Amino acid sequence: MQTSDIEEALMDLPPSSKFIYKTLSREGSMTLKQITEETLLCSRTARYGLTQLEEENLIEAAPALHDGRQTCYSISHRSIGNDRTGYPEQVLVEPDSAHKRLEAFKADDPDLRLVEISTEYDEGHVPGAVKLDPREDFLDAGTRTIPSADRLEKILGERGITPDSTVVLYSNGYNEFAAFVYWTLKYYRHRDVRLLNGGKYYWTENNYPTTKSTPTVTPAEYETQPPNEHIRAYRQDVQSALSEDVSIIDVRSPEEYCGEADAPARASGHIPRTVNIEWESVVRECGRFEHKQVLERPFAEAGITEDDEILVYCNVGERSALVWFALSELLGYPNVANYDGSWSEWGNLVDVPVETCDSTDR
Repeated sequence: MQTSDIEEALMDLPPSSKFIYKTLSREGSMTLKQITEETLLCSRTARYGLTQLEEENLIEAAPALHDGRQTCYSISHRSIGNDRTGYPEQVLVEPDSAHKRLEAFKADDPDLRLVEISTEYDEGHVPGAVKLDPREDFLDAGTRTIPSADRLEKILGERGITPDSTVVLYSNGYNEFAAFVYWTLKYYRHRDVRLLNGGKYYWTENNYPTTKSTPTVTPAEYETQPPNEHIRAYRQDVQSALSEDVSIIDVRSPEEYCGEADAPARASGHIPRTVNIEWESVVRECGRFEHKQVLERPFAEAGITEDDEILVYCNVGERSALVWFALSELLGYPNVANYDGSWSEWGNLVDVPVETCDSTDR
């Protein structure tokens, strides 16, 4: 839908609908309670305004990820433009598009592979999806590091994936495990890898089909490319960044950042000179990515621009991979690296600085 069409559709709607649409455009997805608090509209008026917007297909509603009893409302992907989502299909696949390709996913065709990264695959998955366990299959045994080239070749080959395959990934939660695998495949320079927008949560909550049947897969030969070190940060890169003009983003919760929550490390807190932009800010409550205007806002408010060199980290590199995906693949920032050692490495070192919200280096 073009901007002029949206304005025309809004023209005949009540003031409450226009106010709510403007609020959702500015703030991103919100529950009814959040809408009433932000707009100061009473619940009855807000519901009426939302109903009018839904009838015009200007907003979409879905169960909230953390509380399925609540509904989250957001600007409809049909009203954003730019191939419906605002993001290229080459990196982000919409559920409707994936649904149309189910027969292709179910075929034993190495050109197109759908992969679920979760421990709940056997409870039901998207038809045609093959399983990848994020712990048992993917991470190197006994460590938190990504697979070696040899191990990755074995993992992908067993799932019928070749270097020329289009690989569509999804996981449960906010797709953070899928984003971590996506980042890893990009690190090894796989040419065509994409995420399913909304992941397993959005798919199941919106009644897209699932199955417990395991697809037939013919193993393939996979050969990795030399890694792309531009998108991966190591301990020494972070140490160098402390004295350079580099933006470091801690994507964990404020409690983790401040050292007020348990951490998988000796120390709690954060790396000095970091800004805290929580990873959940890049996705809606329904699990789908925010549209560009909302997506880039927390970074802009922190003074981070596309011209910056950026390092992101969390505890083990998974949540930060989701933010890396948002910055690098959706917003197109050219210099973003994921520090996958993250706090599980930094917080266990004895010769590096650590800060909390109420102290200096210790």
